[in-house]
Amino acid sequence: MAYDEGLAARIRDLLQPEPGITERAMFGGLAFLVDGNMAVTASGQGGAMVRVDPADAERLVASTPAEPMEMRGRPMGGWLRVAGPDLDDDDALEAWVGRGVATARALPPKG
Repeated sequence: MAYDEGLAARIRDLLQPEPGITERAMFGGLAFLVDGNMAVTASGQGGAMVRVDPADAERLVASTPAEPMEMRGRPMGGWLRVAGPDLDDDDALEAWVGRGVATARALPPKG
């Protein structure tokens, strides 16, 4: 499955005013990076992958439709998967993109 180009365009629009944003094709999706750190992706498996503070991940899984992210059967700490239908609402997408950007901005920039 290819990533949802409409979702990628909506993420791009939200990130437009942010400094230091780049895009990169990764893992069959389109990743949006903040100063070289992945923040959010339009996933090739549908929906989005969102970087979150690992300390917040369990609470977010319990209180939102997000699920823990796994790649090849292995958990990816600090990453959550949000299904496409859960991102249809603009406010919901903006909240998830904001979480990803805030988490990525808290990391040292990559050169």
